[in-house]
Amino acid sequence: MATKTTTPGLEPIDRLEEKIKLLVNTIVRLKNEQSRVADDNARLKTEIDTLKARISSAENAGAEVMSLREERDLIKARVTEMLHQLDGLNL
Repeated sequence: MATKTTTPGLEPIDRLEEKIKLLVNTIVRLKNEQSRVADDNARLKTEIDTLKARISSAENAGAEVMSLREERDLIKARVTEMLHQLDGLNL
């Protein structure tokens, strides 16, 4: 580690050295932060893709439910019609 001198001509160099050290520390901190943010972004993108797949699956399930309800209503109407026909036979 460099020792501080009291020579008036070296004071600007000492200040420059301190500023460079601060700059290096700032760059290291920013690189670490950038890495953390990149990891967070990758995790969030994966989560978004998972949620999109779940939404698509839910939409497909909803469409299938509607189709099954329509089919049930059709069968119900046909059974009701057959029961009316059976009632009309007077057996």
